[in-house]
Amino acid sequence: MTAQAESKSYRAVVLGMLLLVYTFNFLDRQILGILAVPIKAELGLSDQQLGALGGIAFAVLYSTLAIPLALLADKTSRTWVITVSLAVWSGFTALCGVATSFWQMFLFRVGVGVGEAGGVAPSYAVITDYFPAEERARALSIYSLGIPLGSAAGVLFGGYIAATVEWRTAFIAVGLAGLAIAPLFRLIVREPKRAVVAPAKEQMPVRAVFPLLAAKRSFWLLALGAASSSMCGYGVAFWLPSLLQRSFGLDLVGAGQFLGAVLLIGGVAGVLLGGWLGDRLGARNKAAYARIPAICYWLGTPLFIASVLSQSVTAAFLFLLLPQALVYVWLGPVLTAVQQLVPAHMRATASASFLLINNLVGLGLGSWAVGALSDALTPSYGNEALRYAIVAALGLYVVAGLFMWAASRSLKDDWVD
Repeated sequence: MTAQAESKSYRAVVLGMLLLVYTFNFLDRQILGILAVPIKAELGLSDQQLGALGGIAFAVLYSTLAIPLALLADKTSRTWVITVSLAVWSGFTALCGVATSFWQMFLFRVGVGVGEAGGVAPSYAVITDYFPAEERARALSIYSLGIPLGSAAGVLFGGYIAATVEWRTAFIAVGLAGLAIAPLFRLIVREPKRAVVAPAKEQMPVRAVFPLLAAKRSFWLLALGAASSSMCGYGVAFWLPSLLQRSFGLDLVGAGQFLGAVLLIGGVAGVLLGGWLGDRLGARNKAAYARIPAICYWLGTPLFIASVLSQSVTAAFLFLLLPQALVYVWLGPVLTAVQQLVPAHMRATASASFLLINNLVGLGLGSWAVGALSDALTPSYGNEALRYAIVAALGLYVVAGLFMWAASRSLKDDWVD
């Protein structure tokens, strides 16, 4: 099957279903952030423990299991791996609603990570199989809308349910909804033939992806740039709901509405802009796939800092919209570039290798590091410690830009058509 073999309408259906699954991926992943205040109060947790639940508990197995599950997906069926993964992470999300201690919640969050390990990398490969090269950055960007949409749904619905019922009900409701979608996804999305069968003489073994990637300078620089960005992004996203309640005086619903609007307006605009710029400028110069994110990180950082340091909710919202868009621009261009560093039958495994670095550093350490820094600053800054911990973390966007710009110099030489 070629990327052009399916009709445009069916490709749109496939992309829509993958987007729906990815939205639940981030909804289940990020809902803990908006529920942090009531969970902390009921379970008696510190900021560092909350950060561990949002990062390390989820990221360790999420990052490491992604590679064997991607190998399985490349060798067998990517759609089946996605389906089973959705069911597993949704079930563990529902179980979070019955946790009564830190360690129970920790183990259930590990389970969410185990499930989500098999969702993203195979989805990247399915999209690349279905869409021709000139449309891939836009298709991957549309898929990546699951990040702002899922995160927004988490803070909006999670906050509303927790405020009107209780936080436990929020976990159970979104978990059961994901379980209901899993069989529907498997019925609708057909496996691309190329993902299962291809002439052996045209292929290196899938396991050869690791030495192939290791020899490519641009892979390491893209992965480290994304990891720096994600360490900041995940850390800030997890703690912003708490900051809005501690420093800006918003309640749970108000914080959810604030962040939901920022994610829907800024996040969606940034993801779509990245896909459009990637396809348009990347076709002329492969370096653009990495330079575009670098420039956006550098432009967005000072505005992000201004938002966090502002004293007004209105000012914080206005300052946050543009940088929220700019720090999401990287998704379409960089994900497209990673797909093109290896032959087609290795794409899920290559994506998982990229995500291992990105998530183990970014997701694993981001929320924990901000929480630990907030605890360390509390004796000096009291209730404002979290604000300054977030400001310190935002410097990682500058570092991410440096890695991306360096990657642009070798991307053309590492590209596989």
